[in-house]
Amino acid sequence: MKEVITLAHGSGGRKTSELIGEIFRKNLGNEYFTADDAAVLPKPEGRIAMSTDGFIVSPWKYPGGNIGRLAICGTVNDLACMGAKPLYLTCSYIIEEGLPIEDLELIAKTMGETAREAGVNIVAGDTKVAGKGQVDKIFITTAGVGVIDDNINTSGKFAKPGDKIIVTGDVGRHGTAILLARDEYGIEADVTSDCAPLWEPVRKALEVCPEMHVIRDATRGGVGTVLYEIADEAEVGIKVNRSAVPVAPEVQGVTGLLGLEPLYLACEGRMVMMCPADKADAVVEVLKTTKYTEGAAIIGEVTADEVGRVVMTTEVGGQTYLPKPGNELLPRIC
Repeated sequence: MKEVITLAHGSGGRKTSELIGEIFRKNLGNEYFTADDAAVLPKPEGRIAMSTDGFIVSPWKYPGGNIGRLAICGTVNDLACMGAKPLYLTCSYIIEEGLPIEDLELIAKTMGETAREAGVNIVAGDTKVAGKGQVDKIFITTAGVGVIDDNINTSGKFAKPGDKIIVTGDVGRHGTAILLARDEYGIEADVTSDCAPLWEPVRKALEVCPEMHVIRDATRGGVGTVLYEIADEAEVGIKVNRSAVPVAPEVQGVTGLLGLEPLYLACEGRMVMMCPADKADAVVEVLKTTKYTEGAAIIGEVTADEVGRVVMTTEVGGQTYLPKPGNELLPRIC
């Protein structure tokens, strides 16, 4: 019989100590990982970026990853969007009573592996156990701290007319993978999530283009939502070439069958970058040499007209507006 999480694991007693030692410390431990009430850390040089994010995904395991990898990548990538090198993370777990301990072990193992890949240290955390039915298996919250070089300044409000728009790879993969993992439509397709830590590609892009204006993580709502957010924030227009947007054939097949727009499907390993036109080719070339961003492409440009709108040039050369994202985007991933 499988050993499972019980309410005793969240009581603060012996079972809690065993869980921390045998699962979390074993898989997440590093030189800064603390058993005290707060981690004491070296003072970094430079400006500080900080972010926090909660992760709820059903199913918790899917082709290409699980909630543990997602929790690390999500916060690491949020820091990277500000040009910040990720340094430290904290994590909080809310675990449903009855979750098999081997599942929790896999999640923690994946988190440790992903954190080491991303070059970030998990330094502190918290564990709570909720009663059966109060949580869908496990919820994770991570908070991260990173450091930014003084010459780097990125923000959605910095987009400027003439900037080229880059995506770092094919779009809509994560949302499609989650949709298929739920097996609600009886569709079989080999789609894996793009979930990945992206500080290294961002670092290399900033080396060739320190004047990068915008970096944005295309998670919930996908690339389309990001483009509309930036158009509003910077008070600019966006022009996108539909045929330049990379979409994997298997994702195109699934979304075409279900009538979904890949630009509005979640990504967990893709970013939208906006930079001066004379640096765009260099950025794409360096991204193509870096793990997870080999499919980078220029998909459009920022304009001074059509403020607040995203104009799409279609495959046949016509122009149309990309519909604004609605109140509820499908599939709902969290």
